[in-house]
Amino acid sequence: MQDKFDIPNKSDMVPAKLELGSTIKFNCHKGISCFNACCKQADITLTPYDVLRLKDHVGKSATEFLKEHTVPFQIDQDGLPGIKLRTDNDGACLFVTDEGCSVYENRPTACRYYPLGNMAMRRTGAKEDETHYFLVTEDHCKGHEEDQQQTVQEYLKGQETANFDKMNQEWLQIMLKKRSAGPTVGKPPESSLQLFFMCSYDVDRMRRFVLSENFRNTYELSEGTYETFKTEDLSLIQFGYKLMRQVFFGERSIPEKSGVWDQRISQRQEVWDARRQVEIARKQKEIDDRYSEDT
Repeated sequence: MQDKFDIPNKSDMVPAKLELGSTIKFNCHKGISCFNACCKQADITLTPYDVLRLKDHVGKSATEFLKEHTVPFQIDQDGLPGIKLRTDNDGACLFVTDEGCSVYENRPTACRYYPLGNMAMRRTGAKEDETHYFLVTEDHCKGHEEDQQQTVQEYLKGQETANFDKMNQEWLQIMLKKRSAGPTVGKPPESSLQLFFMCSYDVDRMRRFVLSENFRNTYELSEGTYETFKTEDLSLIQFGYKLMRQVFFGERSIPEKSGVWDQRISQRQEVWDARRQVEIARKQKEIDDRYSEDT
């Protein structure tokens, strides 16, 4: 993905914390004066499940869809790769038409939630995540002035978010666990960032990876499982979540062939020690340079 990208417009948001039972006043419909306005100022982050739904809707491979319809961005300070919907030069979503969204039945999770945002949190020592909701208000949106009132839960049911939330849950948990683990020593290796991108978004490259001879020689999976991976995108993406947990957090959820785990642990320790030494040397150089400037 070396092309020059047009980054979508960013919106100023004013959040207000809500619960599922909270009542909101909002209605979006074709007759409203601001119809399509939010789609013409699009800043839509995509989840892995969003990519699967959208690429199938437009009849493209995942690789083609990523190249033609998305732009990359960094999710966090460590450079974790994310993707947003590509827009035109004016910031409009490429799927918006005068009649509305051309991919409405497969629209992304963020579009379904609007004007709500949500945030998953896990308190220290807690076993389950907590989800909090926020009302997003933007000057151009007149939907908040409509008379229709409903609870957050009723609104989300009408937007059919449940299946998307279910499919997104494990991926979001990986993101949450990574953030709660605290800062790493130095920048994560490029290989781990590439693995995250592949497992999250590029199901075509993921398929080639897991069907390769090297992968088969590493993991103990049945031929039936590999046959499933050849045709079922969702199963492959869900397997990618397990692979990320195993690689990033050391969770042994995928059986490996004898001796592979011990060898990997040894290699990781060597890499970790080397990265730590580089970071220590860098910090020491900063201190030495600071003292030399003072003298």
